[in-house]
Amino acid sequence: MAAAICFFCGSPQSVQGKDKYLIYLSLSYSGNAWQSEAANIVKALAATPPYDKIVELREVISGTDVQAQISAYESMIAAHADGVISFPISATALNRTVKRGSQQGVLFFMYDATVTEPSAYNVSYITAGFGENTAQYLVNCLKGKGKIFLSRGVPGNSVDQRHTDGAMSIFKKYPGIQVVQEYYSYWDDRTTQQETAKALAAHPDVDGIWAQAGEYGAIQALLAARPDKLIPVTGENSNGFRLALANEDLRKRGLQGVSSGSPPATSGYAFKLMMEMLTGKRKLQTHNIQYPLPWVTADEVRTIKGDRLENGSNAFAEGTVPSSFVTESFSQAFLPEISLVSALEGKPTPGATIQPLPADVTPAPDEPNINCQNCKPPADHYKLTKVTAEVKP
Repeated sequence: MAAAICFFCGSPQSVQGKDKYLIYLSLSYSGNAWQSEAANIVKALAATPPYDKIVELREVISGTDVQAQISAYESMIAAHADGVISFPISATALNRTVKRGSQQGVLFFMYDATVTEPSAYNVSYITAGFGENTAQYLVNCLKGKGKIFLSRGVPGNSVDQRHTDGAMSIFKKYPGIQVVQEYYSYWDDRTTQQETAKALAAHPDVDGIWAQAGEYGAIQALLAARPDKLIPVTGENSNGFRLALANEDLRKRGLQGVSSGSPPATSGYAFKLMMEMLTGKRKLQTHNIQYPLPWVTADEVRTIKGDRLENGSNAFAEGTVPSSFVTESFSQAFLPEISLVSALEGKPTPGATIQPLPADVTPAPDEPNINCQNCKPPADHYKLTKVTAEVKP
């Protein structure tokens, strides 16, 4: 790797604090490509020098039962973990355990999803405006009038709730927009395809789909049900979705959309922040850190052949990766160590070493019941940052 500047020069003993750090990777829901890539990024970083010598990484998958993740956290605390990097299943139900662990010196870093316990660190794009910006984009495409589906994520999760609240803050402004079907797709292509197909059977005259992750499944359902009349679809960052948006034939049949949404890279960013804290390289002044919101319209899709996205490219060529592969696993600013083998297999990039993060972090605004309790949102809550309203409410 060209940028192999030694960040932690010397032996592990030169690192401040302990010689070895016990870190748990705690997953809750784990049934899609996004979760696999996010976990693989952490595994790859933990195996990249010098972390390969100073990190003992243990993975625990609890599933969607919140009590199971609470029990897992308790076991990690009892094992004297130094840090827990986690995708939490609930914004509030884990708080008591997180607080108790923090009081015993365990660093809890949540990625993508969040908790409201003040001692935890939340690293997420959740406050960056996915819901409201993609909803406005869809409204613009439909010129403020039409029937739409909402393809949501996992019920009860803070990410899904924040996205949906942001989207509805826009849709409710437009009386001509009618939500005719709302369903949970669990951020999974196959489930999204199945649920969208059911919705299309009930509402074949739908005009647009607002989707969270799993959006490529929505495209497949449309192609199966009405291939000659596609409609605008907004979604997240799967490679198949981005290639579909760039496909001239599909665009001629009516497909429009924007690729935004959750980057698996947040897991790696959170892990590196945690390690920089543990090793004395960083002090964080805030517990809520915002990751930038990706935003790629059809005209902006750029493909590249190779093992990483660089020089403005944002999608892999057909056949390079699975359609469900989430393209926002890479970040030149935060994760220059990560390559395709890292995201797909959890292996370190040959020759890579851990690079320091940018000194500054972006504090996230208060989001009641998302990253804080008994707090108020900012006055410009749900403001548009990526798109302007082209249609008057």
